[in-house]
Amino acid sequence: MVTFLKPITFLCSFLTITLFFVPTHQKVTISLNTTTLPKSGDAVLIQWSGIADPSSLDWLGIYSPSTSSHADFVGYVFLKSSPGWESGSGRVSVPLVNLRSNYSFRIFRWTESEINPKKRDHDRNPLPGTRHLLAESPELGFGPGRGPEQIHLAYTDREDEMRVMFVTGDGGERRMRYGERRDALGEVAVARVGRYEREDMCDAPANESVGWRDPGFIHDGVMRNLKKGVKYYYQVGSDSKGWSAIHSFMSRNGDSDETIAFMFGDMGAATPYTTFIRTQEESLSTVKWILRDIEALGDKPAFVSHIGDISYARGYAWIWDQFFNQIEPIASRVPYHVCIGNHEYDWPLQPWKPDWSWSIYGKDGGGECGVPYSLRFNMPGNSSEPTGTRAPATRNLYYSFDMGSVHFVYLSTETNFLQGSKQYEFIKRDLESVNQSKTPFVVVQGHRPMYTTSNEIRDAPIREKMLKHLEPLFVKNNVTLALWGHVHRYERFCPLNNFTCGSQGRNGLNWKGYPVHVVIGMAGQDWQPIWKPRPDHTDVPIFPQPKQSMYRGGEFGYTRLIATKEKLTLSYVGNHDGKVHDVVEVLASGEVLNSGISRDIVDGDISQSKTMHDHGVESTFSFFVKGASILVLGAFIGYVLGFISHARKGALPRNNWTPVKSEET
Repeated sequence: MVTFLKPITFLCSFLTITLFFVPTHQKVTISLNTTTLPKSGDAVLIQWSGIADPSSLDWLGIYSPSTSSHADFVGYVFLKSSPGWESGSGRVSVPLVNLRSNYSFRIFRWTESEINPKKRDHDRNPLPGTRHLLAESPELGFGPGRGPEQIHLAYTDREDEMRVMFVTGDGGERRMRYGERRDALGEVAVARVGRYEREDMCDAPANESVGWRDPGFIHDGVMRNLKKGVKYYYQVGSDSKGWSAIHSFMSRNGDSDETIAFMFGDMGAATPYTTFIRTQEESLSTVKWILRDIEALGDKPAFVSHIGDISYARGYAWIWDQFFNQIEPIASRVPYHVCIGNHEYDWPLQPWKPDWSWSIYGKDGGGECGVPYSLRFNMPGNSSEPTGTRAPATRNLYYSFDMGSVHFVYLSTETNFLQGSKQYEFIKRDLESVNQSKTPFVVVQGHRPMYTTSNEIRDAPIREKMLKHLEPLFVKNNVTLALWGHVHRYERFCPLNNFTCGSQGRNGLNWKGYPVHVVIGMAGQDWQPIWKPRPDHTDVPIFPQPKQSMYRGGEFGYTRLIATKEKLTLSYVGNHDGKVHDVVEVLASGEVLNSGISRDIVDGDISQSKTMHDHGVESTFSFFVKGASILVLGAFIGYVLGFISHARKGALPRNNWTPVKSEET
C-alpha cells in the first residue's frame, strides 16, 4: 500500500515538497535551488534525499508542461548518475530550454521485474516505468521580460535584405530594430507571426501527447535596404514583452568575389538527459568549432549550410527547441540555410511515393510531415508541395542564391525530382541560367547522396534515379561540387560522371571538369553505416576503397568552403582536434588541383599549410589556433566519438575500419 500525505514546505535556499512511500516512516524529498530560471539554457540544481534501499533503476523524470501524465516526460536521469546515490541522497544539475510551459520533476522507483520489453527507446533500451511515484517537485518556470528566443538569420531573394526568425510564447506584435551602430538601432520593421497545431501533424508520435508540445509563436521579419558588406546590429522583441540581446551580422556584398560557408549534414542536437530518441552529443563539438571559425573571420560575410536531418526531433517536439537554442550563437550571427531530409519529412502517406521507393520513404519523420521544418525556417524562393492533409504545404524544398563567386543550389531528395517534375524544371532552368563570369563555381546540395561507398542498400533505387535524371544536368552545366548528407561519414570522390573519374589533366590527357561529389553527413548523428564489405569476406570488417573514392573519414566534423573567382577550396575539419583533415581545390576552369591530401595539413594545424597560405582568403584562418580557439573552446564541451580518417594516398598509413552501431541513417 502507498500512503500519500500532504506536502510539507520549509523556507531555506531550496523549496521542497514531500511525498511518502512504503514504508510510511521513510520520507523522500526533492529540492530545487530556484523556481524561476532567468533564460533558456540555464541550469536548475535538483537535490533529493530519503530514498530507502536505493536502486540503480530509480530515476528522475523531467516534465513540461508540469501537468503532463507520468508517461509523457521530456526526459529522464537515473539517480545513480549522482555521486553517493547509494546513500539515498544526491543531486544533479540540468540545463533546461524554455518550452513556454512550466517544468516539474518526479522521482520513481522502478524494478527489474517491471521492465516492459515492448516499451523501448530509439536505442532499444527499455523505457522506465512510472508505477511507483516517490516524490514530486514544485513547478519551475522562466522569468518574464526575457525577450524572444531561438533567433536565426537567413538570406532572402534580395541581396540587400536579411531575414530573422524567432519564437515567443504569445502572438503579440514583435519588431526588429537595427542599424550600423550598437547604440543607434534606428531602423524598425514588424515581424509577421504564425504557428502550427497538433492537428497539423500527420502521424505518431508527433500528433500524440507523448510527442506533441506547444511550439509557441514563430515570428518572421525582414531587415531591408542594407548596405553592401556592412556590419549591422539588431535586436528583436517589444517594449512590453522585452527585447533580446543585441546581435550583429555582416550583410551580403554583391560586389565581392569572396565566399565563405560552413557546410554539413545530419547534425541534430544534444540533450542533458535521456529521452525517447537518440540525441547527438557530438553536435556540441561541431557548433563549438564553427563558433571558433566565425570568431576568426572578423567582419567577413559567411553562412551555414545544413543539408538535411536538421534536429532529429522525429515527432518529439521539444527537440526542435533544443536544436534552435543550441545553434542560436551561430545562427544569430550568420545566415543558417537548410534543405529537407528524411527525418524532417517522411511518413507513410506522403504524396510522392512511387513503387520503386518502397524501401526508401518510411516513417523517419516521426509524423511531422515537414510541418515544423516548413514553418520554423523560411528559405529563398517559393517552392512547396501539398501534404494531402490539413497540414500546411511543405516548403523550403528547392532554391538557389549567389554569394560572392559561388552559385548555391539546394534540392529535395524527399519529393519528386524526376524529369517533368516542378523541381526538375527548376534545377534545369536554374543551372542553365548561371552567369559563370560572375559566379564561376556552382555548388549543388541535397540530402541523400548520388554517390557513396557506404553499404546503404535501401537507397539504391533513388541513387539510380538521381544518376539518370540529375547527373546529366550537373555535368552539362559544369557543376563544381555536389554535397550530400544522410550517410554519417565524410567521403570525397574524384570528379565523376557515370562512375568514371575525369582525367584531371594527367598523363597528357585533356582534363574534363566533372562535379566533385562529397558526402558530409558527419556533423553529429552517430549511427554509422559501414562501408561495403569485401565480397569474399562479408563477415570481416575490412572495407575496400574503390578508386573513385579519394578520401573517406569516419570522424565527426564539418566542411569549410572558401572561394574567390580564381579558386574554390573545400576543407574537412575534424571535431576531435579542430584541424583540417582533407582538402580539395578547384580552379574556376573546373580543373581539380589536388585529389589527395597534403601531409602538412594532416600533421600540423591549418596555419602551417602552404596550400592554405597560397589561397588569399583561406589564410585568414591562420588566426584560429592563436586566438579564436581560446575565446570559444570553453563555450561547448567537446564529445570525442570520432574515428580514424582514411585517405587514398600512399604516404599515409592504411587503417582498417570497424563497423559502428547500425546502418540506421
